[in-house]
Amino acid sequence: QVQLVESGGGLVQAGGSLRLSCAASGSIFSIGVMGWYRQAPGKQRELVAAITSGGSTNYADSVKGRFTISRDNAKNTVYLQMNNLKPEDTADYYCNADNHYTNYIYWGQGTQVTVSS
Repeated sequence: QVQLVESGGGLVQAGGSLRLSCAASGSIFSIGVMGWYRQAPGKQRELVAAITSGGSTNYADSVKGRFTISRDNAKNTVYLQMNNLKPEDTADYYCNADNHYTNYIYWGQGTQVTVSS
C-alpha cells in the first residue's frame, strides 16, 4: 500500500504562483510514475503533469510553460510548481502514483486551488 498526502493548495490571484507537494509513504519501492491531476466543478478529472522515476515529464498543453513537475526520490515527494495561474486553473488537484509491479493506481485526498480574477 502507498499513502499520498498533498499540501500547498489555496487561494491566489491570477498571475500568482503556488507550489503543491505530495508526500508518499508505505510501499514506496513499488512506485513508478507519479502525477498530478485536477478536477474542476462539473468537469472530468484530467492529467496536469506526470513524471517517471527517472525524471521524464509530460504536461497537458494547457499548462506547458507555466507549470513544472519535479520529484525528490530521496524524500518520496513530488512537487508541482504553478506559475502565472489563471482562473481556469481553479480545481481540486490530486496526486497519484502507480505501482509498477501491479499497475495499481494510488490517489491522494486532493487539495483545492482557487485562482481569482
